[in-house]
Formats: sequence, C-alpha cells, structure tokens
Amino acid sequence: MTKAKLASFRWLVAVVGVFALIAVSGSSTTNGRRGVMLLSGAPSASIDRSARDYRMPNQVEWKGRPGSDTQTAIVFGDPSKPGLFVQLLKRGPDNWSQPHSHPYDRMLTVIAGEMRIGTGAKFDKENTVALGPGSFIKDFANQVHYDGTGPNGLTLEIVAMGPVPPEGRVIETPGSRK
Repeated sequence: MTKAKLASFRWLVAVVGVFALIAVSGSSTTNGRRGVMLLSGAPSASIDRSARDYRMPNQVEWKGRPGSDTQTAIVFGDPSKPGLFVQLLKRGPDNWSQPHSHPYDRMLTVIAGEMRIGTGAKFDKENTVALGPGSFIKDFANQVHYDGTGPNGLTLEIVAMGPVPPEGRVIETPGSRK
C-alpha cells in the first residue's frame, strides 16, 4: 500500500470511527441532536458536580461598571472568602493600570489579546513586555507592578487565594514604598 493510500485509509477510519461514536452515544442531548455533545467535548452523561464541576462559556456572568470597558466574571470560588477562586477579566484597548501591588500571589493566563507588563513604582509604558494568548504570569505578593492592554484589548484568567480586600489591590503613590 502506498503512503498516499495509507494516509487516506487512516483518515477514512478516523471519520467512520467518529460517526460510529455519534451513533452509539446514547440518548438525545438537550437540543435534540444525538451525539453533538460528544463532538463538542462536553459530557453527554450526568456527573457528580460535587466531585467535579464545570462552566460552559454561556454560563459565565460578566459584570462591569457603567461607562467602563472592563468586565469581570467569577468562574469558581468567592474572592471575599478564604480559599481558591478563578476570575476572568476583560479590558478594552490601551487600558492601563497605575503601579500597584496585591497582598497575595496571583497566577494569570492570557486568553485573548495582549497584556503588557511592567514592574516598579514608576509607570513607563515603554518599559513593558508584551505577552500574547497562552502566556502565564505570576504576580508575587506585595510586589509593585503595572500592566496594560494592546490595541485589541485583553481577556485574562486570574487564579488566587481569597479573601481579597474589597479594593483588590494597593495603589502605589510616590514615596509610599521605600
């Protein structure tokens, strides 16, 4: 068998396999289409949500202040209580924070857009590193930093431990840190 025929055969087996899985995937999904959930990666069976929980994108509740292009959504946990939480943050184009710190470590993942990060109490847009989708950032507790967005804004995932102070961060003012 030639390489081309072998590749075609493998492709055909894969396609037939997917359709076979769809055909035997069980009862209809909530939208009445058999097997569609299997292809989307979402579970087609019920699971114990106290053992493993999940959210679909359409279940995320975004909140923002009127007139602001910044929105947040709490995906899991409660930042006001002790314990792990996951938050999503959307910021519009060319949106910059001033130097600040957080009283806790935070892990961030750039989901979409571009995040530009800088460190220190002196704000300087030109002294930042641009990070795209899939980039990871660790904010160390009580360390001064600032950040901004690129021309297309930013969607960011934040993972941290609560409780978070109501203001979420400490804004640095000149001379406030030795």
